[in-house]
Amino acid sequence: QVKQATNQIVMNCADIDIITASYAPEGDEEVHATGFNYQNEDEKVTLSFPSTLQKGTGMLKIDFVGELNDKMKGFYRSKYTTPTGDTRYAAVTQFEATDARRAFPCWDEPAIKATFDISLVVPKDRVALSNMNVIDRKPYPDDENLVEVKFARTPVMSTYLVAFVVGEYDFVEARSLDGVLVRVYTPVGKAEQGKFALEVAAKTLPFYKDYFNVPYPLPKIDLIAIADFAAGAMENWGLVTYRETALLIDPKNSCSSSRQWVALVVGHELAHQWFGNLVTMEWWTHLWLNEGFASWIEYLCVDHCFPEYDIWTQFVSADYTRAQELDALDNSHPIEVSVGHPSEVDEIFDAISYSKGASVIRMLHDYIGDEDFRKGMNLYLTKFQQKNAATEDLWESLEKASGKPIAAVMNTWTKQMGFPLIYVEAEQQEDDKVLKLVQKKFCASGPYTGEDFPTWMVPISICTSDDPTCAKMQILMDKPELILVLKDVKPDQWVKLNLGTVGFYRTQYSPDMLESLIPAIKDLSLPPVDRLGLQNDLFSLARAGIISTVEVLKVMEAFVNEPNYTVWSDLSCNLGILSTLLSHTDFYEEIQVFVKDVFSPIGERLGWDPKPGEGHLDALLRGLVLGKLGKAGHKATLEEARRRFKDHVEGKHVLSADLRSPVYVTILKHGDSTTLDTMLKLHKQADMQEEKNRIERVLGAISQPELIQKVLTFALSEEVRPQDTVSVIGGVAGGSKQGRKAAWKFVRDNWEELYNRYQGGFLISRLIKLTVDGFANDKMAAEVKAFFESHPAPSAERTVQQCCENILLNAAWLKRDAENIHQYFLQRKAPPAMV
Repeated sequence: QVKQATNQIVMNCADIDIITASYAPEGDEEVHATGFNYQNEDEKVTLSFPSTLQKGTGMLKIDFVGELNDKMKGFYRSKYTTPTGDTRYAAVTQFEATDARRAFPCWDEPAIKATFDISLVVPKDRVALSNMNVIDRKPYPDDENLVEVKFARTPVMSTYLVAFVVGEYDFVEARSLDGVLVRVYTPVGKAEQGKFALEVAAKTLPFYKDYFNVPYPLPKIDLIAIADFAAGAMENWGLVTYRETALLIDPKNSCSSSRQWVALVVGHELAHQWFGNLVTMEWWTHLWLNEGFASWIEYLCVDHCFPEYDIWTQFVSADYTRAQELDALDNSHPIEVSVGHPSEVDEIFDAISYSKGASVIRMLHDYIGDEDFRKGMNLYLTKFQQKNAATEDLWESLEKASGKPIAAVMNTWTKQMGFPLIYVEAEQQEDDKVLKLVQKKFCASGPYTGEDFPTWMVPISICTSDDPTCAKMQILMDKPELILVLKDVKPDQWVKLNLGTVGFYRTQYSPDMLESLIPAIKDLSLPPVDRLGLQNDLFSLARAGIISTVEVLKVMEAFVNEPNYTVWSDLSCNLGILSTLLSHTDFYEEIQVFVKDVFSPIGERLGWDPKPGEGHLDALLRGLVLGKLGKAGHKATLEEARRRFKDHVEGKHVLSADLRSPVYVTILKHGDSTTLDTMLKLHKQADMQEEKNRIERVLGAISQPELIQKVLTFALSEEVRPQDTVSVIGGVAGGSKQGRKAAWKFVRDNWEELYNRYQGGFLISRLIKLTVDGFANDKMAAEVKAFFESHPAPSAERTVQQCCENILLNAAWLKRDAENIHQYFLQRKAPPAMV
C-alpha cells in the first residue's frame, strides 16, 4: 500500500541479492526498479523506481537469491547424520528476533503483520513443512525429482514467526481433545522418541484453550527436532522448532531431568501460540511480555500434567533465585528496556526478560487470584487477537478484571531495575507482635547507598508457626516503612515473611527473629519452598557482605533432615558458588570436607538404587547428591562409581540414565587420560543427543592440565555440534581453578572462530558468562574488560559488564570473609575442649 507518492521503497534485507524488482499498481502497468541500494549496517535495502509510484495498492514482485548459511539464523542448513552414517543437510529457519530478512526481503518488525502464502519447491523424497497445513502437492514441471508443496494461507501474523523446514523426518501424531492435529517430527528411525512430547502437547493444547477461554486458531501444530539449533526452541506459529534435547525422550536412555525439561519447553512454546503469536508485542521493548509470561505458564501447565514433579518449588530455585542474582547487579536492566538496533534485541533474551518476568507474573497472579487473572487474560487475548499489544494493555485488562491497581503496582517492577530488601524486626507487646518493616533496594555489593530511594509496591504475606502454610496477614507495602500489628501471636511463636517465596524481594530478619526460625528448618515445620527461600536470602546477604558467610554455613548445617529435592538443589548451587570462590584460597580442601559432611547423611539414606514406590523427585535427588559427594571425593561414593562405571563400559550392567551424570562426573574428576579416552569413546558411540550432551557437560571435570587442553580442543572439533561447544568450554571453566584459566585463554586464542560461529547472538553471551564469572581478583576484571574493548561483541556488551562486576564482587567477598570461613572450618574439626 503506497500511502504517499514516492519513487523509493525501503525494506529489511540482509545477506540477500535482489535480481529484479517491480511494482504493479492495481490495474496498471508494472514499473521495474532501476536501483538497489543496500544499507548493510541497518539491514535494509532501498528500491529506486524511474517514475513516481502513486498512492494506492499494488503488487511488489522481487526475484532474489540468498545463502543457506550455517549460522543457525535466518534460513540455514542443519547438518545431520543418517542411520547409515552419511552426512546430510536439512534446510530450516530461525527468524526471531530480526532474521526473517535473511530469508526474504520484508518489513521485519513485530507490529507489521501480514498473511503469508507459502510454496516450497523441494526434492520429492524430502519432508516439507511450514506454519500451515499442505493444500496442494504437485510435480515440478522443470525437474521430475522435485515437487511443489503449497501451504494454506496463514492468519495475520508477524514475520519472526514464519517458518519452513525441508529434510528427512519420521513423525508420531495424535488429535488433541479439541480436534487439533498434533505431530512430533523426529530424526528418521526415532519416531518412538517423539511420544512423550506428543503426549504433553496433546494434553497442553486443551489446557490452554480452557485457561484462556480462546481456542487454538490453526488446524494443526507440528513440533520438530532440529539438529543444529542455537536456542532451546522457537514458537513459530503451527511449526515449533526444538533442539533435539528439548523434544526427544527415549524411555530407556533419558533421565528424569530431561523429561521434565521437555515438558517445560513444550508447555512454554505452546503457550506462545496464544501469548505472542495470536497477540504479539508491539516492539521488542515488550519482549518480556512474551517470554516472562510463557516462562511462568509453562510451570502451570507442567503442574497440571505432572503434579508429582512439585514443579512450583523448582520454579523458585530455577527462575526466581536466578533472576534475583542477576537483578542485584548494578549492570542489570529493567524488565522493559528500550531497544534500537537488532544487536540490542539479542541481548535482552536473558534471565531478566524470562526469569524475572516469570517471577513478577507469578507474584501478580498470586496478588490478583486465579479467577480474576484468567478473566483478565481472556479480555486481553480477545481484544488484541491478530494485533499487537504493549505491557500497559495487559495491565489494563487485568485491572478491569480484578479492580486492583495493577498498573501502579507492576510499573514499580517492570520499569525500574532491581528489587527490594525488606528488613524486619519484631517486638512483643503483651499478646501481640508488632513488626517494623523497612524496604531498600537490594544490591549485590552491600547496603544501598544511592542518592535516590527507589521503592516498590510489594505484596507482602506473613505467616506464623501457628499455621506455616496460611497467610495470617496480607498487605501491599507501598512506602519505605511500615508498622504492622499481628494479633494473638505468643512470644514463643515465630513469624515468617513471604509465604511460598512468591514476592520478588529478599528478607533480612532481626537476629532474634532469625534465631527462632532455625528450629523450623530442622524439624521441617516450615514448608520446603520457605526453607529454600530463607537459606537463599541468607546466602545472598552473606555474598553482599550484609551478614557473615559463617552465619549461613551454620544455617546450612541445620538441613540435616532435609528430604526435599529442590531445597537440596538450591543448597548445592550455593555451596558450588562458595566452592568456586574458595578455589582461590589454600584451604579449598576444607570446603570439600564441609560438602561431604552436609551431603553424606542424605546420601546414605538414599543409597544407589531406587527403592520401590520412589518417584521423579527421588531420582533427581539421588543424582544430585551422589554427584556432589563424588565430586568432593567422598571415598565410598568414588569407589562405587568406579565399580559401576567399569560394569557399564564392559556392558555387564548398563547404568540407569539417572545415574550417568553423577557417575561420569565422579570418575572424571578423579580420573586420568584413560578415563578421558573412555568417555570420548562413549561420546562417539552415543546415538542420542541427550547422552552426547550429558558427556559434553562433564568432560571439564578432568583436572590434569594436558587433559584439560584435550577437552578444549575437542570442544571445537567436528564431534561437537556448534551450539554445544559452549557447554563443553563452560564445563572446563567450572570444573577447576586450572580449568578456569585454561578456558579463558582458549576463548581468547580462538576468539575469531568462536565469534564468527555465533555471529553475535546469545550463545556468545552465554560463552563469556560461563568462562569468566568464576574469577575473583580485580586484575582479572581489568583483563576481561580490556580484552572485550579490543574485541567488541555488541550483543554481549551488557554480559561483559555483568561479568566484570561479578569478578569484583567475588574479590571483595574473598577479602572480607575468607579468614572467618577458614577459622570456622578449623573449629568444626577441632575436638571439643576438655573441661
